[in-house]
Amino acid sequence: MDQDPDPEVAVRPRRRVFSAAYKAAILDEHDRSTEPGSRGSLLRREGLYSSHIVDRRRLRAAGGLEGLARRRGPRPADPLVAENERLRGQVGRLEARLDRAERVIAVQGNVSALLRELSLGSADPKDGR
Repeated sequence: MDQDPDPEVAVRPRRRVFSAAYKAAILDEHDRSTEPGSRGSLLRREGLYSSHIVDRRRLRAAGGLEGLARRRGPRPADPLVAENERLRGQVGRLEARLDRAERVIAVQGNVSALLRELSLGSADPKDGR
């Protein structure tokens, strides 16, 4: 080695990102390894863990290269789910509004009946005057 390695550590290490083709090549090489210790040396050489192999095999079985290309993190929200939640909220608000309107109509009916009763009662002379 002509140079000493740089002793400085990055302020924030970056996560390595592997392409789907690289993942498939590593899986193929791992599957072809038959000699004792060759699989471990492959993992050490590439800086991988055995759990990476297990996860990538599962992804490959689920969807081929498309499965291997899956990104980490939360999946994008389904627009139908968001629309469904919005509509459920709107239905709840409208049902509450309908309930209030029905109560107002019932009160108005009671007031109307009471006024009619009072008006008919005042037209009838009770004491004969």
